[in-house]
Amino acid sequence: MPVEVRVRGLIMENQSKSPIVILQETGGERVLPIWIGEAEARAIGMILAKEKLERPLTHDLLGMILKGLGARVVSVTITSLRENTFFAEIHIDHDGKQVVVDARPSDSLAIALKADARIYVAEEVLSMSGHTAGTTPSPPKTGDKEKAAQLKKFLEELDPRDFGKYGL
Repeated sequence: MPVEVRVRGLIMENQSKSPIVILQETGGERVLPIWIGEAEARAIGMILAKEKLERPLTHDLLGMILKGLGARVVSVTITSLRENTFFAEIHIDHDGKQVVVDARPSDSLAIALKADARIYVAEEVLSMSGHTAGTTPSPPKTGDKEKAAQLKKFLEELDPRDFGKYGL
């Protein structure tokens, strides 16, 4: 059963300077950090900050196309984690017919935020990769010790102030 989450914020991982989107279990303490690209982080950041642009970004364009076709984004689900890569689906309703589209989590999150759609994470993904806020996660099973050490350090130092203007 998928677990509903919300985008808690965006942060920059200190050592690698890579953007990370933090998902938090709705009504719970578990968090799921997902490393994303800079362009996707900017898009998500603009949505969280409610910034308006003169021209549409890709997620805006997709929303306009769906609306023009009489469809809407219902939800997004982070479905799996394979070889350190998260996978997601966008769930679309078109005239009562459900359409599921495979997508990258970062794009899916931007689209869900723009569409005000619900965001879910598969329980097994959250159990395997999520961490309780303020606790030290166990290293990933892939054996990537350097990445595990970076994640451990990052989560140990996690502070709500780290979310900057995209705060809670």
